[in-house]
Amino acid sequence: MNKEEIKQIMPHREPMLLIENVELLGDGSAEGRYTVRGDEFFVQGHFPGNPVVPGVILCEMMAQTACVLIQGGAENATPMFTSLDKVKFRNPVVPGDTVVTHCVLKSARSIFRFCEGSVSVNGKLCVKGEFSFALVPKQA
Repeated sequence: MNKEEIKQIMPHREPMLLIENVELLGDGSAEGRYTVRGDEFFVQGHFPGNPVVPGVILCEMMAQTACVLIQGGAENATPMFTSLDKVKFRNPVVPGDTVVTHCVLKSARSIFRFCEGSVSVNGKLCVKGEFSFALVPKQA
């Protein structure tokens, strides 16, 4: 699904929409992509002369991919982060890199969704972690 299709199911908008396309895979997982241009707000001051995508932004990219995966059946709710756990940063992401996120829905209980994800560039692991969301009802 392309960016416009993602906007149909996600509440995020620029500059915080951090996935350009997502593919829902048949095994209950999703794969997202984003190419870092270098002019994004999050690399402008991180770090001057040596731009690196902040780890929290990479976690957000993972989460947005997971949100596309879990939005099916949650049309009247907004997924909100409830936890990040076992997050490990392995390699930096820099302008020019195409980030590939892979997320799996591990379980669901009531309004909560539990996921695992990873971020890689050219097949090299950059971040991995576990995270959860609460599906918060949208307000009218």
